[in-house]
Amino acid sequence: MDLITIPVPGGSAEAYVARPESGSGPGVLLFMDAIGVRPRLAEMADRIARWGYVVLVPNVFHRSGTAEQVAPHTDLREPGEREAFFGQAMPRVGALTTDLALADIDAYLETLHGLRGVTGEHVGVLGYCMGARLAIRAATSHPDEVVACAGFHGGGLVTGDADSPHLGILSAREEFAFGHADNDRSMPPEAVATLGETLAASGLTVTNEVYESAAHGYSMTDTSMYDEAATERSFAVLEALFARTLR
Repeated sequence: MDLITIPVPGGSAEAYVARPESGSGPGVLLFMDAIGVRPRLAEMADRIARWGYVVLVPNVFHRSGTAEQVAPHTDLREPGEREAFFGQAMPRVGALTTDLALADIDAYLETLHGLRGVTGEHVGVLGYCMGARLAIRAATSHPDEVVACAGFHGGGLVTGDADSPHLGILSAREEFAFGHADNDRSMPPEAVATLGETLAASGLTVTNEVYESAAHGYSMTDTSMYDEAATERSFAVLEALFARTLR
């Protein structure tokens, strides 16, 4: 997995770039889950690139270390390993405050627009797990650039804080699509309902679905939570979303 180095506030970050066979297409910004930029994320970016997009996947934990340093070094499919890793990862999630995230998002989007082969003024964003929060923040802070936003098994999309990610949707202009994990403590039924109410109030074109029996992290083949049916459903939703908005 080859990574490039991109500028971010106060330093630099590693990122993976996937390109279509043609070498050019609209840009897509993919926000990682808490496990980090690793081969599974590269596989997912490559799949999206085959649809005709240039995909950027930054290491959003660049303040905590390189992609290699923050990635797991055990098999997260083995009993207890995923839980043990998240004990290390969650402090990094908490350290990425809204202010830091928004400054980074500005840099990521600038880099995406400047990548070789990126065409057009509009881009799509998506995220997994904690990355779904970042995708929403990218969409709502850059409504003139971002025309599509997707989040899968996202956590913390609705909070009691004044800067809860979902609140920005009320003034957004993108199309949104969410595929929630079932019985997800980080996005319980009441939070999914609140998000749905907010999406409905926005008047935008939206998809807000719970994938029955799919656990949090269902799209990650390198963990014990992988669910093939939910993963394929999420990719179908995503491909259709980008086709409608970026083509």
